[in-house]
Amino acid sequence: MMGRFWRRTLLCLALATIPAAGPGLAQQPAPPPLSAYGALPGTELVQLSPSGDRIAFVTVIGEERRLAMVDLTTGRPLGAIGVGAAKVRDVEWIDEERVLITTSSTETLHQIGLAKSELFMGQIFNITSRRVARMLVPTRSLFPALLSSVRIRTGDDGPELFVRAHSFQAPGALDLYRVDPDTGGARQAEGMTRDTDDFILDDDGRSLARSIYDERSRTWSLLLRQNGRFNETWRVSAPLDQPALIGLGMSGDSVIVAADRPDLHREGREDAEFFDVNMATGTWRPVRFEFDPENLLFHPVTRRMIGATRVETTGRRYVFADESAAVLWASVQQTLPNVSPGLVSWSDDLRTVVVYTSGPGDPGAYRLIDLETAEMRTVGRAYAGIASDQVAQVQPIEFEAADGLDLHGYLTTPPGGATRNLPLVVLAHGGPAGRDVLGFDWWSQALASRGYAVLQVNFRGSTGYGRAFMEAGYGEWGRKMQTDLSDGVRHLAAQGIIDPERVCIVGASYGGYAALAGATLDKGVYRCAVSVAGVTDLRDMVAYAAERGERRDNSTVRYWNRFMGGDGPGDRSMDARSPARQAASADAPILLIHGRDDVVVPIAQSRSMASALRRAGKPHEFIELDGEDHWLSRADTRTRMLTETVRFLEANNPAR
Repeated sequence: MMGRFWRRTLLCLALATIPAAGPGLAQQPAPPPLSAYGALPGTELVQLSPSGDRIAFVTVIGEERRLAMVDLTTGRPLGAIGVGAAKVRDVEWIDEERVLITTSSTETLHQIGLAKSELFMGQIFNITSRRVARMLVPTRSLFPALLSSVRIRTGDDGPELFVRAHSFQAPGALDLYRVDPDTGGARQAEGMTRDTDDFILDDDGRSLARSIYDERSRTWSLLLRQNGRFNETWRVSAPLDQPALIGLGMSGDSVIVAADRPDLHREGREDAEFFDVNMATGTWRPVRFEFDPENLLFHPVTRRMIGATRVETTGRRYVFADESAAVLWASVQQTLPNVSPGLVSWSDDLRTVVVYTSGPGDPGAYRLIDLETAEMRTVGRAYAGIASDQVAQVQPIEFEAADGLDLHGYLTTPPGGATRNLPLVVLAHGGPAGRDVLGFDWWSQALASRGYAVLQVNFRGSTGYGRAFMEAGYGEWGRKMQTDLSDGVRHLAAQGIIDPERVCIVGASYGGYAALAGATLDKGVYRCAVSVAGVTDLRDMVAYAAERGERRDNSTVRYWNRFMGGDGPGDRSMDARSPARQAASADAPILLIHGRDDVVVPIAQSRSMASALRRAGKPHEFIELDGEDHWLSRADTRTRMLTETVRFLEANNPAR
């Protein structure tokens, strides 16, 4: 039905160029081109309208993005808008006629003292009029960047949008503005200070709870509207791990707060992460489900909490306290048995849902399930250039670190090939407070398609395994977080799955640091290393974070200190764990790749590493990506990253 929006033309390889198989040898089909993996998802950000009768999604061809809208009852397109090369971050229906698109770009605005940053903008597309209104742009006194997520409320006069913005007339204020969905114009709804961390709105668009974070005193406060005024009901010192306002409670007379409250934990119970706080009394009680949730789910109309979810080793798990939502999800599970779908969007009546699936034989697909008709339709595919039989197998693995800590991860093996004595690529995730999950991962799948086994380890410090596992990573940059990766290599080697003499390490962000640390600190394990947007000098990285904050000792600096095990940019003890300062010890060729528009890890980090390797006379290459950010948001540069990485791997660690 909607193939016209995402279908792309693939080049066919001439059979004459493929050598004939010898007698008794099975000929493996040619893998997809690396551009099929490096391409941006052909369909993404799929959203149902409130009624469930319409659907909107972003389709990508090359670098060009389009927002498409389709009437599900007739199958007819409702319209499309070209977004161009802008990075689309979110799509949301305002009502049945209007769709909000949030995009971002990397900008430097000296006139308002803004260093290079990722700026978010909003556009509203009206299906009937075919007009596009840019949020905040008609209001000349406002800087047109969205400084909070957009909240949508529908009142007697129709929907309104609420977002925080910067006023040129009141420097330092980040007030809440009410935006007209027809014009994009805004007027002030409530005054808010720069220290306002977050807020929750009632149905009329009035804030009923706020959180305040004071960077100077490092305190977080919860303010609840009681008897017509805001009262501070709780305050806590929070130099790190600040609490967070999450949403409305199940009954509507409370709010959900994520916080560390050891004083409220029951003896013998795992620490609760979410609490229900009564609006009238300020009383806290832990939010309990049958598992410890990572995220909570909220009703699309009432915006009250109705369920929870968490990622487990074998996929994502859901539980619902709301009966209608539970019935809907039971239908999803019955329709997709033995699959771990992810909830993407649902209609207001919870009778229609869009889920995302990926895994064995599935390179990623959005599926629409209608509870009334018990039908399932495929809305679009993420990687249409990769066939089902070209998806490499992914399996969970478990092993012990050298100190006995239980570790989990995933092993991807080349499709249709050998399963013993394989060449290996260790692919380290970013964060470091992040994790790898089971499913189709474009990067590991691309490497596996070229004959490599790929190991992804959720090393200590990763999320999803509890507080103690996270805390085990504090101060372990270049130490046990690093050896967790090489312990995984030794585990696979002991089983005969991989050849320990043919191992390289690759990663981005923190994973880029891990790749460089593998070549300079944890020596003797890897034949080569590829760092994409990696941290190379710990002191300089902390100094960069200090310079970008309102205060030098800001929460980002404290985050880095915690994981790096340092004490600010002046702590020279971090030099021993900085690859750029240990370049002379490198025992493997290194490839550095970095985007020039990276505002998370500046490109200066890779430039410093390249200079240090050059001075030390160590083999290396350095590739700078024009117009690319920290997240590899463009198809051409993402594909170039894959192409250069595979070329470098094949030169230093041939798969065949």
